[in-house]
Amino acid sequence: MFVLIGLFIVTASVIVGFLMEHGNLSVLVQPAELVIIFGSSIGAFIVASPPKVAVAVIKKLITIGTAKSPNKVQYLELLSLLYQLFSKIRKEGLISMEADIENPASSPIFNQYKTLMANTNLINFIADNLKIIISTNVLPHEIENLMELEIETHYHDAMVPSKSVNKVADALPGLGIVAAVLGVVLTMGKIDQPPSVLGASIGAALVGTLLGVLMCYGFVGPLATNLGYRAKDDIVFFQIIRVALVAFIGGSPPQMAVEFGRRAIPGKEKPSFNELEDEVRGNKK
Repeated sequence: MFVLIGLFIVTASVIVGFLMEHGNLSVLVQPAELVIIFGSSIGAFIVASPPKVAVAVIKKLITIGTAKSPNKVQYLELLSLLYQLFSKIRKEGLISMEADIENPASSPIFNQYKTLMANTNLINFIADNLKIIISTNVLPHEIENLMELEIETHYHDAMVPSKSVNKVADALPGLGIVAAVLGVVLTMGKIDQPPSVLGASIGAALVGTLLGVLMCYGFVGPLATNLGYRAKDDIVFFQIIRVALVAFIGGSPPQMAVEFGRRAIPGKEKPSFNELEDEVRGNKK
C-alpha cells in the first residue's frame, strides 16, 4: 500500500507543480515519446534478462504493492518453532526428528506454523541443516560455514530482481535523451515553419528527457530499492536460524539457543526478552 501511495505522491506532485506554473497538461501527452522510452526500456530488459530472471522480476513487481514487511509476530513464530524442535531433540534425541524433517508438511510441529510453511526455502533450510546434524558428526563452526554459504547464495538470488530493475532505471535517462534527440531531428525538418510550430515541436522533444529522468528517479529506481530492502528482510529469517542452530549444537539449552536467535533480529520488530519467554512458557505448557 505504501508503494502505491508513494507513486501517487510523485505523480501528483509533478502534475500539481506544473499546473501551478500555468502549464498545459496536453503538452505532456506525447504518445510517440512514451513508445520510444518504454518500448526500448522493455526491449533492453528482455535482452539483458534470462527468462528465469524476467519471470522473477515480474512476480516481485506484481506483489510489491501488497507485500508486507516481517513483523514481531512472524519472528516469534520462527523462534517458537525452533524452540519446539530443539526441545524435542533434547528430550528424545536427534533420531526423533527424522520423520519431521523428511516430510515437514506432515509434521505436527511444523504444521502449527502455517505462515512459515508457506516459505518453502525457509522450511527446507531448517530441514536440510537438521539432516546434516543427524547424519554426520559435524562441528558447530563447520555447520555455521555451510549455512553462511547457503545464506549468501540465497541473498544473491533474492537481489537479482532488484538489480535488474535498477539497471532499467539507470538506462531510462539515456533513453529519454534518445527520444529527445529524435524529436529535435524532426524539428530540424520543420525549420521553415513559424516559431509557434517549432516551439511546440521542441517542447514535445523535451518531454522525452523529462519522462526518462522522472521514471528513473521517481518510479523505477525507488521500486528497485524497495525490492532490495525486501530481499534483506527475508535474509533475517535465515540469520536467526543460523545463530540459534549453531548455539544449540554448541551446547546451549533450547531457551538460550532461541535467545541467541532473537538477538539477530534488527529494529523495532525484535521481540523483547519477556515476550520470547512468554512464548516459550506457552510452548512448555
